[in-house]
Amino acid sequence: MTDQTPAPVRRRRSLGFLTPDRIVDAAMEIMERDGAEALTFRRLGADLGVDHTAVLRHFRGKDDLLLALTHRLLVESLEGFAPSAEWRATLADLARRVRRACRAHPHAAALVAGRTARRDAEFAGADIVLGALLDAGLRGREAASCYRALVDITLAYSAFEATQLTLSDDAMAGDRGAWRRDYLALPPDRYPNIAAVAPHLADVDAEDQFEVALELFLDAVELRADRADRADRA
Repeated sequence: MTDQTPAPVRRRRSLGFLTPDRIVDAAMEIMERDGAEALTFRRLGADLGVDHTAVLRHFRGKDDLLLALTHRLLVESLEGFAPSAEWRATLADLARRVRRACRAHPHAAALVAGRTARRDAEFAGADIVLGALLDAGLRGREAASCYRALVDITLAYSAFEATQLTLSDDAMAGDRGAWRRDYLALPPDRYPNIAAVAPHLADVDAEDQFEVALELFLDAVELRADRADRADRA
C-alpha cells in the first residue's frame, strides 16, 4: 500500500529519528564501505533518507563531525574498561583498547586519530592515564609530559596501522612481503647490519611492534619515577 502521509509530515517524522549518534553510525558505515573520501554531508543525507541540511542541524560542519568520530573511537575504547590496581596494567590495557578500536574502524582512525575530541570520553581517559602516572610516582610537568607522550605514541601507531589497513590487498601484501623478500635478498657485503638481523625482521609483526613500543614506554616511566623518588630522598 502506498504511504498516503503528506511529504512534509513524513519528513518531520524521519527528522525525529535523526540524532547525532545515528549520524555518526552512518558516517562510520560509509567510510568502512567506501573509504574516508566518500564521507560528505550529501552522502550522509542520502544514506539517512534526509536532506543534507538536516545533518547540519546536528553538526556545524565537517570538522565538528570529525570530532564526533574521534569521540566515538574513544567511547569504544573505554567500553567495559576498569582501571587496574597496578598502574602499568592500567596504561597497557588502555593503550591496547585504543589500538583495537582503531583497527576496527581503520578508515575513521586514519582520518581522525590525530584530533583532540574535547568531549567526555577523552576527559575520562585523560584522568585515568594521569592517575596511573601519578600512582607510578611521576608529578607535575613530568606526569603531564608522559601523559601526552603515551597518547601520541598510541594514536600515532594506531593511525599508521589503520592507514596500512586501508590499502588495497595487493599493496598490503607487497609491503608485508618486502621484509621477507627484499630485505633478505640484500647483499650482506653492502648491508652487513641488515643481513645480521634480516631473518628476524621478517618475523616481527604488527602485534610485536606495538607491544615493544608500549613496553619501552612503560619501562621509561618506571625509570623516571625511580629517578624522581631518589631525588626526593636525596
